Amino acid sequence: MTADTEIDIKEAFQRAQKGHNNKAKLVASLKSRYNKLEDKTLFHQEFVHYLKYAMIVYKREPAVENVIEFVARFSTSFQSPPKTEEQEEDEEEEDDNDDHPFLSFIFNFLLESHKANSHAVRFRVCQLINKLLGSMAENAQIDDDLFDRIHQAMLVRVTDKFPSVRIQAALAMTRLQQPQDPDCPTISAYVLILENDTNAEVRRAVLSCIAMSPKTLPKVLKRTRDIKENVRKLAYQVLADKVHIKALTIAQRVSLLQQGLRDTSVAVRDVVCSCLLPAWLLRLDGNIIELLHRLDVENCAETALDTLKAIFKGTSTEELLQNRLQLDNRKLVPVGTLSCENVLYWRALCEFIKSKGDEGDEMLEQVLPDAATYADYLYGYLKAVPVLSDEQRADFNQLELVMTKEFISQQLIHLIGCLDTNEEGGRKRVLAILQEMLALSETPTLLVSLLTEKLLTLIFDDHRRIQTVAEIISDVREPITEASRPVDVNESRRQQIQLAEVKVHILEAKQALEDCITAQEFSRAAELKDTIIDLENHRNQILQEITESHPPEKEIRSEKNDPETLLRCLTMCAVLLKEMNIKAQIGPTISALVSSLILPSIANAHPAVRNMAVVCLGTCTLHSKELAKTHMVLLLQIAQLDEVKIRISALRAIIDLLLLFGFQLLSETSGTQAAPPTSDSQDDDAPQGEEKGDGREDTAQSILVMLTEFLNSEVSDLRTETAECLAKLMYSGRISSAKMLSRLVLLWYNPVTEDDTRLRHCLGVFFQLYARESRVHQEVVEESFLPTVRTLMNAPATSPLAEVDINNVVELLVELTRPSALIKPSTNTEEVCVHDYLAARICGEMLKDPTAPEVRLYAKTLGHLELSRDETVRKDLHTLLQQLVQVVKDRVCLRAIEKMLYQLEDSRDQAEVLSASALQPLDVNADDTVAEDPSKSAKRAKRGQRKVCTAKGGRKTSRRAESSEESNSDGENVPESVHVVRPSRRAKTAALEKTKLDLNTLINQDVS
Repeated sequence: MTADTEIDIKEAFQRAQKGHNNKAKLVASLKSRYNKLEDKTLFHQEFVHYLKYAMIVYKREPAVENVIEFVARFSTSFQSPPKTEEQEEDEEEEDDNDDHPFLSFIFNFLLESHKANSHAVRFRVCQLINKLLGSMAENAQIDDDLFDRIHQAMLVRVTDKFPSVRIQAALAMTRLQQPQDPDCPTISAYVLILENDTNAEVRRAVLSCIAMSPKTLPKVLKRTRDIKENVRKLAYQVLADKVHIKALTIAQRVSLLQQGLRDTSVAVRDVVCSCLLPAWLLRLDGNIIELLHRLDVENCAETALDTLKAIFKGTSTEELLQNRLQLDNRKLVPVGTLSCENVLYWRALCEFIKSKGDEGDEMLEQVLPDAATYADYLYGYLKAVPVLSDEQRADFNQLELVMTKEFISQQLIHLIGCLDTNEEGGRKRVLAILQEMLALSETPTLLVSLLTEKLLTLIFDDHRRIQTVAEIISDVREPITEASRPVDVNESRRQQIQLAEVKVHILEAKQALEDCITAQEFSRAAELKDTIIDLENHRNQILQEITESHPPEKEIRSEKNDPETLLRCLTMCAVLLKEMNIKAQIGPTISALVSSLILPSIANAHPAVRNMAVVCLGTCTLHSKELAKTHMVLLLQIAQLDEVKIRISALRAIIDLLLLFGFQLLSETSGTQAAPPTSDSQDDDAPQGEEKGDGREDTAQSILVMLTEFLNSEVSDLRTETAECLAKLMYSGRISSAKMLSRLVLLWYNPVTEDDTRLRHCLGVFFQLYARESRVHQEVVEESFLPTVRTLMNAPATSPLAEVDINNVVELLVELTRPSALIKPSTNTEEVCVHDYLAARICGEMLKDPTAPEVRLYAKTLGHLELSRDETVRKDLHTLLQQLVQVVKDRVCLRAIEKMLYQLEDSRDQAEVLSASALQPLDVNADDTVAEDPSKSAKRAKRGQRKVCTAKGGRKTSRRAESSEESNSDGENVPESVHVVRPSRRAKTAALEKTKLDLNTLINQDVS
């Protein structure tokens, strides 16, 4: 078929369905026929007639998609070709409309059809408009009225009920948006969709076509924290392709990298590494140092290190060595050129090469000197860091300079971990430098912890570690000073005057001696010489007297108790205790530090000193049970009486002790109770698995009461730390309390904690891990169900808990207690599960007051439970439900209860059928029997679901099955399908051919 061959419309549509046909030839042939017609009206009507057959098909069939593509190509083929700038200038004054009549006709037809009742028609209308606009030339123009009509229609369709329609409408408006206009309705619609549309595919469609502007950029950035992985992934791709790094603030850049490189999805992390970072580097001419400069590495060192690591992973070994810093002949960065960016790059490069193991040893020698050379380099830089006085700290410029030098010092200290310290001489030199720097009072306090940590990594024996740090602490706190006796000022002044007079007489005598020798008066000269000797003897005698009156100064040790010195010593002690083996016992040296340094510092007036002393004491008690018994009461008192930061440190120490030694430590602890027990005693909050004793129970009860009070604290940090501590105790099995778990659930849902990200994240992870760990934990969750619901139902209107969605809370507790959620679920299906007990509790609660408002909630919850197959349990539950049917009057509740009864009876019938057919041979055609009774199979599938689908939802699922795209994009819950045998590839191919849609049968039918 040549391009000039004319074909009729019906044949064109029939051929267009086949994917192998040349669409360009079809378009040319039909266009040739169209151009020869004088009256185009009949052609328009016939063309639309055949187009309607494709528009009523919602499913993405290949034949229909080919027809839609053909229609779009044919319609836009009438558009005039793109004009040059000269032609446009010549025709600027012309007002003629360039829209072709056929193109205008198709647009008018589509716009008249966009409000059709059929979602298939609406979908195809939006799809065609999208393809028509997309197929037009870049500089194409359409009539203003037509533009407005398309705009208004698509603005309506982006709010359509069906996600696929919304997707096509959003894509169709791509060329209608005007980023320069702050009030552009398309941009406003896109922003609204990004923030509110529940379907992830719709949000992805908008992300792919939205234009970047100051208004849309924050919305796109927000999608990098979307709940769906695909949306986050596309958001990073859009930012990489459309947004220059200079258009982002420092905070936005850091946030993007921090979230992207630590995303839970591997795909999102790969996009950040393969798209976003290369795009930023490309716009900075590949300058990594410049990229770091735009991240403000001083305040986000960890994010910068993660960024560099991601860049290095995609770089070859040769490029790594080529891109290394400008090192001098000693393989060091000159001190004058050190900056925050290049020193962090140096550290990241060395750590990355070091992580390669033996493969990177040779490369490491090219970017890092030997240990001794580097130790001297580090010592020289640290000595040059200035120490500011209080007046100098008021000068922001000087303070900023010192902070920069301290940051560089931190990175240089981190580089010690990359040094080759196997050689004894280099290792000893590094150790000596570190000890000297720790002993110097000029060393910034900020660096003490890091220096101590690096020092201890070079010493492997715990005993030697303790001795080394203890010696440094002794030198810092009790430095050697030279003491001198008081001198008599008058006597010293008299001796100085005598000495001065004698020196003057000696000078005069020497001058007279020279004059006599010149005048050759030798007898006089001999007398003067004797006089000079006498004067010199007198001078020496005076000097001896002065020396005797000033004895040599003695070296003595004077103890320093200023806050800065104590903080330095306690910091070193804390790092030492943290690095020690947990099984190491407290020796005499540590005991001396506890008595002379740690305990006195707890009473210090300076808060930072007290806090570090509490940290040290808490770490010490982990190494000694006796020490823990002695100081437990002190830690409890501090946790209630001191400043918030110190209370948190004491609370952490207490929880660590309880996790390590258990609550039996309290029975052995001497002393009074830390907190008086309140009248609201918690009977079931007693620790589980410990020996019972009155004293221990009282103390344990007091601790739990104290923790409960902390949960009600208005200080968010203390509240969060307490919740985390309780989660640790419950997960480890030290306590088992339904009331405490209920408190944590209520705290998690409480609107007051909405901004507390750490608390929400901690509890969210804890609930899942705790409930899935064992059935015992699920029983605790089950016990907390009713108290939690009662608290929420009885919450006064002024309480924040009144805003909590009770249905959401119930859903969570039901999911946590689901038997299938266990990490190791029981293989015995007949075993009584937690949901059986929960169902009985709920029924009992409903029977207490059948008219209570929460009865409807309980009835709905019953349908979500995953019951066991134990006949006794089902019989008891059946009896309870029958009682409820007699007393409950609410129609909604009755329907839910009757549905539950029907399910129980149905399952009983199925059990009887299964037991009767237990001895029958296995039927290989079991799938046919399953297909015969779809209602029962659907019910069995629904039982394991998280949400019970209503009848309305069931109707939706059959309609959604028409389209694979709709099933992917719709957010409804679809019932699980019954497992069938997987067909062979040949069978699947044959089935696929049968399901392919062919429009020819429809086209060939006579129009009624």
